[in-house]
Amino acid sequence: MNDQADPAPEPDQRPQGEETGAEQTSEAAAPAGEAPEPTTITVGDGGGSGGQALGYDVVVGNGLLARLPEMIGTQPERVLVIHPRALRATGDVVREDLENAGYKAVVAEIPDAEEGKHIQVAAFCWQVLGQNDFTRSDAVVSVGGGAVTDVAGFVAATWLRGVRVVHMPTTLLGMVDAAVGGKTGINTAEGKNLVGSFHQPAGVLADLDTLLTLPRNELVAGLAEVVKCGFISDERILEIIEEHPEQAQNPHSAQLRELIERAIAVKAAVVGRDPKEAGLRESLNYGHTLAHAIELAERYQWRHGAAVSVGLVYAAELARSLGRLDDAAADRHRSVLQLLGLPTTYRDDRWNQLLEGIRRDKKNRGDQLRFVLLSAQGQPATVEIPDASILYATYQEIAEPETAGPVSL
Repeated sequence: MNDQADPAPEPDQRPQGEETGAEQTSEAAAPAGEAPEPTTITVGDGGGSGGQALGYDVVVGNGLLARLPEMIGTQPERVLVIHPRALRATGDVVREDLENAGYKAVVAEIPDAEEGKHIQVAAFCWQVLGQNDFTRSDAVVSVGGGAVTDVAGFVAATWLRGVRVVHMPTTLLGMVDAAVGGKTGINTAEGKNLVGSFHQPAGVLADLDTLLTLPRNELVAGLAEVVKCGFISDERILEIIEEHPEQAQNPHSAQLRELIERAIAVKAAVVGRDPKEAGLRESLNYGHTLAHAIELAERYQWRHGAAVSVGLVYAAELARSLGRLDDAAADRHRSVLQLLGLPTTYRDDRWNQLLEGIRRDKKNRGDQLRFVLLSAQGQPATVEIPDASILYATYQEIAEPETAGPVSL
């Protein structure tokens, strides 16, 4: 077994500045009874790598639509707003607001969720861009969850080899994961996100008002990515959930807002240091190796967060079986996720399908299977697995009979 990645940032004191690549600022406190002022988390220091600078802001708060023109900037004349069918009304509001700000705004409506992450959908968006004479100085705006963010980012990355994109995530998963870091992608029949590129956004507006109408199961599923950030870096995330499990699921609560800000700060710190997954950024893939295999086996009918939850427990059990992680830390995975009502097991008759998906994971090198595992709280590393039989033996720790029925998330 070989450790391939540097450790993630130390358990968060919400690290700031150039050393970590993330800087967090908050405007003056709001009077009692009013929503707090927005918090700005900066990703990178503007240096970037590979020809694209980082140094963009993620703004977390309420009522942020008025800030969209500022993030788009004055250079673009045309803006394509990409949104799913379920958010048609929201997409129209964004389009009208942009037109009032002086842009020529065009809308592209795409299928909901993972159904939208296909090459045919990207081709439709390219067609809209071409028919409306979009140039390299124009922009794309995504309005929706993680899947919309992924495909809109991919469209922006590939049109004329890269145009400006601003993300407006409307789900918890989108806010803490997909919208931050510049990963874009679409799915193929062979697996999830196998085609894509790195294309950093010009900015991200995480408007917490959108969570007020988000279905509870969708909100809870998104918390799996928050929990992941707690295990790889910021232990305070886990403590907040353990102390206030109900408030962690309440879109009105101060606790959920803090969880969101802390999770974004963790990702911003990692991405600021490793924007193209040369090593450290692989830590953000914790729990995702099995998760992506589950999604493929389920034909993307499972929510991503539900699959990540199972994947986190599996990664903890694998680390325990390899002697890397003690019992208390491994058991904590299951207990924290169960506090939120997230799944921690998967059906016992799918191992062969899952192993096929694991073999296609992007972290693998040749025939060498690689997992992100913990050696302790806040200490992830990428580990080579010498024998696939270890993976099967570990799977027995999370397998349940098929008769248990499908997960509700």
